Amino acid sequence: MTTLIGEMITLMLMAFALGMDAFSIGIGMGMFQLRLKQIFYIGLTVGLFHVWMPLLGMMTGKFLSDAFGSFATYAGGILLIVLGIQMFMSSFKEEETTLISPVGFGLLLFALSVSLDSFSVGLTLGIFGARTAAALVCFGVAATLLTWIGLLLGRKFQGVLGTYSEALGGSILFAFGIKLLLPL
Repeated sequence: MTTLIGEMITLMLMAFALGMDAFSIGIGMGMFQLRLKQIFYIGLTVGLFHVWMPLLGMMTGKFLSDAFGSFATYAGGILLIVLGIQMFMSSFKEEETTLISPVGFGLLLFALSVSLDSFSVGLTLGIFGARTAAALVCFGVAATLLTWIGLLLGRKFQGVLGTYSEALGGSILFAFGIKLLLPL
């Protein structure tokens, strides 16, 4: 039972970390003064992409784990560390400009761009044999809620929190990568 609880806490923290990217970008996009209906659809779309991308990653990771064994385990840990560092470093860029309008094809591109890192995390989870349904629900719900919160806050505060949230998400992924490489 404690193993299940530990795994759920880990999945929720990872979902939060991945959702922070969508949150921080949502803050910037929220400054476009989007209507509430648009915010609703943007959040749902990002949430769906945060379900499908890790699912594809988990299937790929399961295949790699079966084919390459312990090498795939180390590759998964390193992947999380690199992703965490990249996310942390990108939070200190001067300014991110969004050239994509969050409607139609632009919305799909936006959702894909903020969910690419969840493919990598799904790859790692597939290697380690995480519970697929639990991970996908956690990722989808966290991404949807954090996107909505980011868009609404961006609409309200016009860019106060963005940088720090992405740095926090990157730090969490980095820590999990270290934990996977150094099992205690």
